[in-house]
Amino acid sequence: VQLQASGGGLVQPGGSLTLSCVASRSIRDFVTLAWYRRASGSQREMIARITHGGKADYIDSVKGRFTISRDHAKNTLYLQMNDLKPEDTAVYYCNALRLDDLYPVNYWGQGTQVTVSS
Repeated sequence: VQLQASGGGLVQPGGSLTLSCVASRSIRDFVTLAWYRRASGSQREMIARITHGGKADYIDSVKGRFTISRDHAKNTLYLQMNDLKPEDTAVYYCNALRLDDLYPVNYWGQGTQVTVSS
């Protein structure tokens, strides 16, 4: 399974970006789809996740500003990011989790850099 992330870039504080992650197979095959990020000097953290059933969860620092969504027809996961802050600067990764005989199997995109700076 290949995950291709895109959409990162340089944006001013208060600006918006939309990240995309295209999967090489049907995203209906995955239990969850998620976005992670890793800021410089920090560990990778999950910031948003959407379940197979469509339930979305967010970490507190992005609630109300970020929206995770998916398009089954395009096999694509999105992250709409609004009101971006300098602390959102990080490399963003998409993740897809499926179960293989009840064992979790994770797939990762290659990462896309988001820089929030004036």
